[in-house]
Amino acid sequence: MNRHLSIFLLLATVLLASCAKEFNAVYKSTDYDYRYEYAKEQYMRGNFQRASLILGDMVTLMKGTEKGEECLFLYGMATYNGKDYESAAEIFKKYYTSYPKGVYAELASFNVGECIYATVPEPRLDQAPTYQAMKAYQDFMDVFPFSIHKGEAEKKLYDLQDKLVMKELINARLYYNLGTYFGNCGTNGGNNYEACIVTAQNALKDYPFTTLREEFAVLIMKSKYELAVHSVKEKQAGRFQDAEDECYGFINEYPDSKEKATAERYIEKCKKFTAGIENF
Repeated sequence: MNRHLSIFLLLATVLLASCAKEFNAVYKSTDYDYRYEYAKEQYMRGNFQRASLILGDMVTLMKGTEKGEECLFLYGMATYNGKDYESAAEIFKKYYTSYPKGVYAELASFNVGECIYATVPEPRLDQAPTYQAMKAYQDFMDVFPFSIHKGEAEKKLYDLQDKLVMKELINARLYYNLGTYFGNCGTNGGNNYEACIVTAQNALKDYPFTTLREEFAVLIMKSKYELAVHSVKEKQAGRFQDAEDECYGFINEYPDSKEKATAERYIEKCKKFTAGIENF
């Protein structure tokens, strides 16, 4: 091993041992003011875990004193910066409940949303945290409509909404790709396509201004055509007519879409069926 590296590792070990000894001494100290100031110093140095450990122990001791409010908020910040987001969210909620008119009430309310936002999963997974984060941001803006953080909260709300829309798009695509898979279809055919249509239509109803609107429209158009093709004979006429109407509507709304040719091809096939030509 390189001699200089060995010396460095030795010094680092000694330093860590010294810091740990110092921390343990402070943590056990009965001088609460000293412990509190040490925790604040550790926070400013970026040693968030150490600060959080001491502040968490100090919250109850400081409650009811002039430092109680600051201690609780700083505990939340240390925990948040230490990336323990779930715990931090609960601490900020506790602060806001305890000090609704407090000095840090606005930031604490905003930070509840920030904490939950940090835990939001990718669109394919359960989106319960997404709804929770959206509620937290909305609650924040309702109480603090003129906050300097309002713009950021609104942006995060749109980001979260996009996750929900993407979740619905993934579900709709899944139904479409399952197609006529018999494990999820009845004897009348096309239940997966019907599920795709309903999912996509509901998404457009719930999120009318989504940037993914065209992608949902494509799935609806394709599903209606496939539903008609795979339907029993007594239902085909009505479903082909519905598919044809959907294709015309799609072209009108998205005249420059790359799927325009698909819509036109579907229209011709639908017309052949309604005209009585079998090989559509």
